[in-house]
Amino acid sequence: MGGFGCFVDRLFDWLGEAARGGFDARTALYHAVGGVLHAADGAPTVVVRDAVQAGKRAHHGWLVARTPHRFDLTLKRPSESEQREHIPVVMLDADLPFGAGTNLGMLLRTVDDPYHGHPAPTGTNPLGHARAALSAVVLTALGASAIRKVDGTPQRLIIAVPHPVGGPPHLLVASIPAAGADQIRALVRSSRKESAMITIEPAKINQNTVLEWWPISDERDEVTTRRDSERPVAAYAGKTVHVWGCGGLGSWIAEYIVRAGAKRVVLCDPATISGGLLVRQNFVEADIGNKKVAALADRLRAINDAVQVVPNVAMFPGEEDLSNVDLIIDATVSVAISRVLDDLAAALEQRPVLAQVATDPRTGTLGHMTVSMPPVRLGPLSIDREAGKQIIEDGTNEAFHCLWDPVTSGDEIIPTRGCSTPTFHGSAADLAGVAGSLTSILGAHLAARTAVSGTHLISLPHGEAGPLRAFVPAQASASRSTPVNEFPSQHESSLVT
Repeated sequence: MGGFGCFVDRLFDWLGEAARGGFDARTALYHAVGGVLHAADGAPTVVVRDAVQAGKRAHHGWLVARTPHRFDLTLKRPSESEQREHIPVVMLDADLPFGAGTNLGMLLRTVDDPYHGHPAPTGTNPLGHARAALSAVVLTALGASAIRKVDGTPQRLIIAVPHPVGGPPHLLVASIPAAGADQIRALVRSSRKESAMITIEPAKINQNTVLEWWPISDERDEVTTRRDSERPVAAYAGKTVHVWGCGGLGSWIAEYIVRAGAKRVVLCDPATISGGLLVRQNFVEADIGNKKVAALADRLRAINDAVQVVPNVAMFPGEEDLSNVDLIIDATVSVAISRVLDDLAAALEQRPVLAQVATDPRTGTLGHMTVSMPPVRLGPLSIDREAGKQIIEDGTNEAFHCLWDPVTSGDEIIPTRGCSTPTFHGSAADLAGVAGSLTSILGAHLAARTAVSGTHLISLPHGEAGPLRAFVPAQASASRSTPVNEFPSQHESSLVT
């Protein structure tokens, strides 16, 4: 952006900051591996989530095939049922400012002399091993892994490159083509005639064996800052969340919570998917005829396979399934379910946060959410009824009156000929927008230092009412006659109406 002139300005700013010693070496734009990006066109990506063990020269790893374009690196032996291949992980002594090379001979020379004859900076040998022998370690690790595989099979290698200022190492994945791997296997067989130990002379290796560098999606906690870490949805990370009702709002909310990194998500809904639902719910053509919870569970697992997703073909789970739950979100728009939650709030000292979400039946552009947080003993239904009284008495929030009014003619539609069950208006864009806003607002509740309960009302910017927002706190509902500007955030307990 900004063209070459802007680039030069940024470069001078960068050099000035470096000259002043203003960079934090842990986060500065310095790569442990110099040169061009180590990734071959068309090569599959390796996803890394396991922490690499420090202080160990070499250890075992496995590549688990997930798709034609993805492998996962695991440092724990996977099950026999998984398609996997062994891969050695070799820890180097120092960073590689001149890169790792494009062929096997260059790599072996570089690991022995990463600075290519230039003086090495102090403190660049954290493992305390003799650097001159490192190429032999690499070849031994390659040979021990390659001999496990049949001839004609490529051989992969993980190289862990330390950062000059410490911390987790940078990782590279090299793939040696089948011809080069076959030569390594032949040298291993030859060496075994003389000794049980695997020893390969670097000079006997075909120095021109091409290395294909694979891209890495490095998702280790110690090197990755989530893009949503400063947003309200970060409060869902590690939580166990129930979503009751997987329709227009619930199906989208469940996805946002999974993307936010929840630990466990329980889905409850007895309904089956029909084609007309795809207009506004989070499903696809292949889901038609399937149960909502089953189809949505498959989708959510595909988004984040680290989240445990549990489908339940029921309106809500049994009492035994309500232990160790952090949050229940009711998107059923059912008075019966509302009463269940009210009873839950009144009966349990230690209970989850309870939230009910809804939209207006005519446009799907209004959002309505009631939150009940411990230690409040009122459930969402009781809180919402009191909030409705205040909203209806307040002319400035007339756009939201319909949320408490009875359904009128035109609000409901018959979605297809012969259907006896009315449904409501709204598009996927409308419902996803409402769901996203309510999910973020609820996340702010979870992240707040002080528990605050109450009812939120929002209107999407493109809706007929225009952009509006109001909040009625539960603790004030009995004494105030109008909505107030109180809402929890990480810094204060109020936000604008």
